Amino acid sequence: MKLILLSGGSGTRLWPLSNDSRSKQFLKILKDEHGNDESMVQRVWRQIRNMSLDSSTFITTSKSQVEMIQSQLNDCPPLIIEPERKDTFPAIALSASYLLSQTNESPDEVVVVLPVDLYVEDDFFRQIFQLEKIMDEEELNIALLGVKPLVPTEKYGYILPKVNSKNVSSLQEVDCFIEKPPVERAKELIDQSALWNCGIFAFKLKYLVGIMEDRGLPVQFDEMLEKYNNLRKISFDFEVLEKEEVLHVLPYEGKWKDLGTWDSLVEEMDSKQLGKGIVSDCQQVNLINELDIPVVVLGLSDVVVVASPDGILVSDVAITPQLKNSIKNLNNRPMYEERRWGWFRILDYNINNEDGDEVLTKKICIKKGQNLSYQMHTKRTEIWNIISGIGELVIDNCLSSLKTGDSVKISPGQKHSVFAKSDLEIIEIQKGPELIEEDVIRFCSFWDEIKGEVVNSMRL
Repeated sequence: MKLILLSGGSGTRLWPLSNDSRSKQFLKILKDEHGNDESMVQRVWRQIRNMSLDSSTFITTSKSQVEMIQSQLNDCPPLIIEPERKDTFPAIALSASYLLSQTNESPDEVVVVLPVDLYVEDDFFRQIFQLEKIMDEEELNIALLGVKPLVPTEKYGYILPKVNSKNVSSLQEVDCFIEKPPVERAKELIDQSALWNCGIFAFKLKYLVGIMEDRGLPVQFDEMLEKYNNLRKISFDFEVLEKEEVLHVLPYEGKWKDLGTWDSLVEEMDSKQLGKGIVSDCQQVNLINELDIPVVVLGLSDVVVVASPDGILVSDVAITPQLKNSIKNLNNRPMYEERRWGWFRILDYNINNEDGDEVLTKKICIKKGQNLSYQMHTKRTEIWNIISGIGELVIDNCLSSLKTGDSVKISPGQKHSVFAKSDLEIIEIQKGPELIEEDVIRFCSFWDEIKGEVVNSMRL
């Protein structure tokens, strides 16, 4: 059995903490068994390792999330990287082509697809093993996993079986899917043994390869990468599941939750307050503050308050599922991003009135033992002011030391990198006609490679 974890989306329902570069699955607002901060993706990966499934697991993701995944996961599983963001069917088809041609999996292999941000207990993965077993025994090409509902809710979709059954351990044939019904309709569906659709399904590899061939899609990974940009954006549900004449679902009776909205997430947080602030004379108030200034909350009930460099949210907890629609017209650039080497926060942005150049000020933290890639920019000058820490600096193959109080100017076209001997904090001022993250040419990523280039240039 192979597991494909799908990591995508921006998680706008958890604004202002989540954005295009820091999706909800990377937010460290949960706790592990030792009380340490933990993100959703770290929790799922820990559970997968506990069940000895890590060697069978792959993560399919977009290029923008690669560094976050590598930063958060020890012994990161193989990554299947989308050339650009598409919907779930193209992403899963790309994964199937990878398994078929890059790892030479058997066409009879069972592949289980899961969202990377699911919130379950360890026994959930035992049901995954059961799903694989049933697919082999019943010779099924595709099957779903559904969750027995705890309460009627309009937050989730439902899977309605053909036969009203109270046996939660038996395989059931699917009648139809119902997408997020009103609460009254959800009550009726639960009385008919409907299950929550948790977005988890399994298929035989040869089954999906057959569908890809029918659609005229390449099944070799390299060719799939080349043609990926031309693929239509469509979900796996619409392209495959809803067109399948015979579908089966295996019920799961246990804890499962989608932590995609603030009302569901705060229920699983161990602390009512994260970050600087005072909460006084309040009932059922959660405060999450990523800013360096305190937030004071007085005399409120059933409210969530979230402050980050991207914005401030104050909302009645019950209506937070509507947040996505409320912020749909916000198009601000992300003000905080985490990377493989650390993080940066945008402090200021403006346009110079004298020459029309853009000016961007960042605070950057490079973690001890990490480094920036050896890179250069074509459109901007950078000035680094070192506010704490020590490190090593390379500019155009010249190596020098770096310490608190130093100032460095990097001109367009200069290759540069820095290695942090301790946590290194830098105030970076960018200036140029166009300041975009895409203005970068990378030559190598790891410090040993970079120092090797310096040594080779000295020999020459």
